[in-house]
Amino acid sequence: MAKINDYYQKKQLMEKLAVELEQLEKDQALKGELEFENKVRDLMKQYDKSPKDFLQILAAIDPSVVGAKADTSSGTRAKRPMKTYKNPHTGEVVKTRGGNHKTLNEWREKHGKEAVQSWQQD
Repeated sequence: MAKINDYYQKKQLMEKLAVELEQLEKDQALKGELEFENKVRDLMKQYDKSPKDFLQILAAIDPSVVGAKADTSSGTRAKRPMKTYKNPHTGEVVKTRGGNHKTLNEWREKHGKEAVQSWQQD
């Protein structure tokens, strides 16, 4: 008997959804949105453009569109801050974004890691 109950529940749900769908189809706002969507799709097809292309064009016109995360999925991360070191013995200046710099490594070997770190300027 459980199957027959399940059948009638689903049938009632379908009838309820059919009524809601019919009401939506009469809604003028929805008709306008569907018409706009169809025109956009036709335009993309006419110019052989994908939705991604469309979003890139919109982002060029209005950068706030990018908030939808269309192009930020490129996997890039923020650059490391630029650090400047000045050797007080020679006056030589080194600017780097990373710690594995040839000159910095030479200075660390000669003067020690802590000493070189103290040479960092803001």
